[in-house]
Amino acid sequence: MQQGKMKLPTSADLMSMWNASGLKSKIIFTILMIAAFRFGVQLPVFGINNAIFSNIASGNNIIGFLDLFSGGALGKVSIFALGIGPFITASIIIQLMAVVIPSLEKLQKEEGEAGRRKLSQYTRLFTVVLAAFQAVIFMVYMSHLPGAITVNNHLLFYVSSVAVLTAGSVLVMWISELITEKGIGNGGSLIIFVGIISGIPIYTSRTAQMVSRDPSLGFGLFALLLIFFVTMVVIVIMQEAVRKVTIINPKRQVGNKVYGGVNTFIPFKLNPGGVMPIIFAIAILLFPTTVLSLVGQSNLPAGAIKNAVMGLTQFLSPDGIPYYIIYFLLIFALTFFYASIMPNMQPKDIATNLKKYGSSIPGIKPGKPTAEALDKILSKTTFIGAVALGIIALVPSFASYITNIKTLQGIGATSLIIMVGVALDLINQVRSHLLARNYESFLKQ
Repeated sequence: MQQGKMKLPTSADLMSMWNASGLKSKIIFTILMIAAFRFGVQLPVFGINNAIFSNIASGNNIIGFLDLFSGGALGKVSIFALGIGPFITASIIIQLMAVVIPSLEKLQKEEGEAGRRKLSQYTRLFTVVLAAFQAVIFMVYMSHLPGAITVNNHLLFYVSSVAVLTAGSVLVMWISELITEKGIGNGGSLIIFVGIISGIPIYTSRTAQMVSRDPSLGFGLFALLLIFFVTMVVIVIMQEAVRKVTIINPKRQVGNKVYGGVNTFIPFKLNPGGVMPIIFAIAILLFPTTVLSLVGQSNLPAGAIKNAVMGLTQFLSPDGIPYYIIYFLLIFALTFFYASIMPNMQPKDIATNLKKYGSSIPGIKPGKPTAEALDKILSKTTFIGAVALGIIALVPSFASYITNIKTLQGIGATSLIIMVGVALDLINQVRSHLLARNYESFLKQ
């Protein structure tokens, strides 16, 4: 396993980046879209006393975690309270369905760009359905909180509130797609990234207050921050590590000149999915736990149904061991799933292309043997990456309990992986854009 070298942009690179035509407009557009998202976070839904729900969010791990990823929108009960969650959940479900439903699989793999656009349309429609469902559950929950609703309880208020929350989620989806298409980076990941960054001052303030009240926690805080730092280093190594498979290219003679014959390699990333397996795992876990938490805290009549809801909520609570076991298994499975749907990680296609151009892997026959060898390499590489990603996601969370510094749990391993992963993705995209611009300038000379 080899680690790819990552070099941060220098001041000269940053000046070149800003002056490069095309990239400047992408950066400005991305900043404006993020500003629009942050503006929407500050707009509360009419008729709701958000102070009551904000107090609950600060004391509930599940709601607090959701509030972190929404950039505080959920705690403020803003028009963006549902955030990017419905869109991510819809994307996961559609991608999973594309594996088991032949017609969707055909759209994804055989019909090219037109098929992918159609799948995107299905994802958007399903996002609306999920957002409406979550909005209804949320409003039902709010109606059971004393003093949360400040207007007369009538049908028009609930219908309009559900419509506003659904429209807000769809607007966040639209902003994320615009960033992906016309800006820099993945829009969904960037929105989550901005949400996490905006919550850091709050978590820092809480931690400072706690340590000031109990100075004996100072050593624990130092140990936890050290673990966070080591985790960030390991995340960077994982994001950049690749398994290089050597490829022998044939020589071609054109006239009196001989071309080719230089050995190259195929880089298979240790963590092919980047931050997506983490984000997907969180979305899958938080969807049922959020619904159960909101339903469980409402005034359900005592009985078997309430006991079952409370039991499931406790089972899936982030405070319990089952949550972390399921979280690890989801990250492990989703890393393999994401690797299996990536176009540049298909052993059969790679083997076919190598045979077509007369290239081969040293010591392995072209065709089926090459595909089988690549499949073994990919399976081993992905297995190592999946296990490492799962462990990295768990260690800082356990460290929070060991050091008894739980105020930073919200910006634990999950948030660190997302922040570092998104930052690296942005740096790589900027570098790729700069290289493309330099290459175009070179060709014009």
